[in-house]
Amino acid sequence: MPELPEVTGLVAFLSDRVVGLAVESVELASITVLKTFDPPPQALAGAPIDAVTRHGKFVDLDCDGTHLVFHLAKAGWLRWYEEVPEAPARPGKGPIALRVRLSDGSGFDLTEAGTRKSLAAYLVRSVDEVPGIATLGPDPLAEDFTRHRFEEVLDGQTGQIKGVLRHQSVIAGVGNAYSDEVLHVARVSPFALVPTLDEDDRDRIYTALRGVLAQAVQAATGKPAAELKDAKRAGMRVHGRTGQACPECGDVVREVSFADRSLQYCATCQTQGKPLADRRTSRFLK
Repeated sequence: MPELPEVTGLVAFLSDRVVGLAVESVELASITVLKTFDPPPQALAGAPIDAVTRHGKFVDLDCDGTHLVFHLAKAGWLRWYEEVPEAPARPGKGPIALRVRLSDGSGFDLTEAGTRKSLAAYLVRSVDEVPGIATLGPDPLAEDFTRHRFEEVLDGQTGQIKGVLRHQSVIAGVGNAYSDEVLHVARVSPFALVPTLDEDDRDRIYTALRGVLAQAVQAATGKPAAELKDAKRAGMRVHGRTGQACPECGDVVREVSFADRSLQYCATCQTQGKPLADRRTSRFLK
């Protein structure tokens, strides 16, 4: 799933290419991708694109006051064309969910692999009309996301720290991959309960959160859309690297699997050498 750094890179990529152009048309190839009905897609025809911005994991194209907002979800991505194919996107054929044609002949498709369709697009007059944006927590790279603000975010949270970092209404933009990376750098177990974290733990998590994301944004900056996924994978320390050596201590990177996702961690660095048991068969080791 694209997270804050990749979405930031995608916004920069689109900004360089679409701002100042006008929308020629929006074609729906999936009847489920568009979650709104007013205004209709035809309302964007001829509208100039004034800006491209990010809200958490959402991309927002401001088209003369009407916003085309999309969330790529787990398996979605953007395919850019310098020249869009002449044939219209055909409903039910292949991974294309939505196509945007621009005034200079360029454009992009929103695509989604697999059968589980979660990619979502919205046409709204205000971004606050998008439910996922209206409930977003603070952006962890914002200037006002201070150590004190982080403490306020954690105040009252009782769950495991990994889940808290991933919860978009608590902190916006962090998902499964970067929560693994942040906690590895901070040397904290993904299943540590927030109330058990002392001040030093919280300091390390805050510093790691800002540092890991800033470094990943820097790595994504200037990359074309087609290279952002590979750049993300190349920068991972533990996430997606089950069985490989931890870059800090050399211990093996371990995995805990769930129904639809998995997490990776280093026992030596994060859990005092104790492996975490797979919750599908037993409780987590304490």
